Amino acid sequence: MSTLHIIDHPLITHKLTIMRRKETGSKDFRELLNEIAMLMGYEITRDLPLEDVEIETPVSKMTAKTISGKKLAIVPILRAGLGMVDGMLSLVPVAKVGHIGLYRDPETHMPVEYYCKLPFDIEERITVVVDPMLATGGSSSDALTMLKNKGCKTLKLMCLVAAPEGVKKVQEDHPDVDIYCAALDDHLNEHAYIIPGLGDAGDRLFGTK
Repeated sequence: MSTLHIIDHPLITHKLTIMRRKETGSKDFRELLNEIAMLMGYEITRDLPLEDVEIETPVSKMTAKTISGKKLAIVPILRAGLGMVDGMLSLVPVAKVGHIGLYRDPETHMPVEYYCKLPFDIEERITVVVDPMLATGGSSSDALTMLKNKGCKTLKLMCLVAAPEGVKKVQEDHPDVDIYCAALDDHLNEHAYIIPGLGDAGDRLFGTK
């Protein structure tokens, strides 16, 4: 079973509280989401493998550590996931970025891919899927399935706010994928919104309704 990591650092919790407030505008919402993504990135990259390299400081030669082997890919689920990319890139500027867009067919309820552009070597990278809200878990689970079908072997899911229903869905469908979030909220309402949540992250991020 995959592990749920709740990253409740005081700075993250404080910034998330401001984001939840209904009077917080798009500009502040975007900036806070970017900052939280960067702070969460420290934890999600904690177990990156290291290797020894020989370097020379201004005063001496030494054996130092550098990230080895697999590199990162960041894949936002369109459109709200875009708000978390820059924060991660500020930590790991050499990471490659892919994009996934999908929707559910209203009749078959099956996921339909309308956009997918990934780094050519995605199967060799540690891939972090980012989406602010893990509500029903449907989109995240579908995106993870798509990535596995395209050769991804090492995947992580990073969200801002999760509902128990979404966590359960992803853990059942993808027991090999760890989930990272800043808060685990109470439940979903009849419209599949996270309660207490923060509303529609995409609308708040981009100022749309």
